[in-house]
Amino acid sequence: MIKTVLLDIGNVLLSNGWDTASRKLAAKTFNLDLEEFAERHGYLSALYEEGKITLNDYLDKVIFYEERNFSKTDFKNFIFSQSKSIPEMIELFKNLKLKYKFKLVALNNEGLELSNYRVTTFKLDELVDFFVTSCFVNMRKPDENIYKLAVNMSFSKPEQCIFIDDRYFNVETAANLGINAFQHKDYKTTKEKLARYGLAIE
Repeated sequence: MIKTVLLDIGNVLLSNGWDTASRKLAAKTFNLDLEEFAERHGYLSALYEEGKITLNDYLDKVIFYEERNFSKTDFKNFIFSQSKSIPEMIELFKNLKLKYKFKLVALNNEGLELSNYRVTTFKLDELVDFFVTSCFVNMRKPDENIYKLAVNMSFSKPEQCIFIDDRYFNVETAANLGINAFQHKDYKTTKEKLARYGLAIE
């Protein structure tokens, strides 16, 4: 019996928040050196997602280390604007949760300000029971400890949980801990896989 669904947010309920495609678009939009941008992002992204630096700290070192012809607010607004909902996935989990009464736990890697924006804008707090987000717990997937924490916080056993993520390595890590896990690819296949665990809906 499944008691808890552990769910990634990026590319599952919402678009990815600040991925490679978004950064490439930012480089084009703001006329940035993409190679240098990518290198600086690589140094700072983990620290931001683990809640060890703020978004302002990240931007100061990645973008505003030299004078720009746009403001920090302009760039933040661009980052936030990259987030879009995936309505059919939100509706799927809303209906499944209503029918089967499982706990829905967000298990995702995200920086604080971006996470707050996404949760508030798309009202994810009305769907998700609680958030095990990297910026709150200072560790990221695929660290095994963040999975263990989410399972323990849900008062479930690994075999009573399903973990769903769009990245296979994250899924593999969960499976190695005894958690039922599969990779999200699209609405249809995820709905079918959930049905195999007894979470079926028309």
